[in-house]
Amino acid sequence: MPAKKHKKDDSDFTGKALVKETARRIRLARSHWDAHQNKSCRRERDRALEFYNRLTEAEKEQIPQTLRVWLRYRSEKYFGDHRTPPGGA
Repeated sequence: MPAKKHKKDDSDFTGKALVKETARRIRLARSHWDAHQNKSCRRERDRALEFYNRLTEAEKEQIPQTLRVWLRYRSEKYFGDHRTPPGGA
């Protein structure tokens, strides 16, 4: 039986690795959005926001502007508090 792969903990990311992982998560959320996979898009967007909120202002500037704009736009327009949560009636 093969050994289990060690899954990296979210708290392991700092500095450049955190910036890189944040950008990766935003890109992944965007690809899910383009494929109309709303549930996985929401999950990755939430994870990306958690990472993004841990960044300093200088580190946030290292994230490409198109990704920052997409994250902010999607977060406010499609996933904001004014929207019906998933599974809600």
